[in-house]
Amino acid sequence: SRQSIVEANYKRQHENMTVQRVRQLHKKWLEFNHGEYTIMEILHKLDDFVDESDPDVDIPNSLHAFMTAEAIRKLHPDKDWLWLTGFLHDLGKVMSFWGEEQWCVVGDTFPVGCEFSKDIVLAHQLEGNPDSKHPIYS
Repeated sequence: SRQSIVEANYKRQHENMTVQRVRQLHKKWLEFNHGEYTIMEILHKLDDFVDESDPDVDIPNSLHAFMTAEAIRKLHPDKDWLWLTGFLHDLGKVMSFWGEEQWCVVGDTFPVGCEFSKDIVLAHQLEGNPDSKHPIYS
C-alpha cells in the first residue's frame, strides 16, 4: 500500500539520519561536483521523480514548485523571500539521480545532534536511530 511505502521510507530515514551520516553527506555533496544546471533544468529533471514519502502527488515537480510559490505569495504577499523558498524547496531531490537513496533526500526533515522532538513525523521510529541513545545528542 502507499502508506506502507511512506512509512518504510520514513523508517529508513529516521533510523539512518545521524550526525555521522550528515557529516558524510556534507563531505560528498558540498564539493558541488555533479555539474552545473539552471534551476529550471533541475525542476524539469525532477518532473518524472516519484517521491516515496509522498507518492500520491501526481503532478510534475516543476508545476508543484510554481503552485507552492504562488500559494505562499497569496498567503504572505509581503515576504518575497518565502515565495522563493517555496519554489526551491524540493530541489535537493535531484541528488537521487546521482545515487542518493530517497530516504536521504525526501520527506520531512529533522535536526540531528540534539534530542529528537516528539513532534517529528512518525517520531516513534526515531527509537531505532543510534543518536537517540548518544550521551551528548540525546
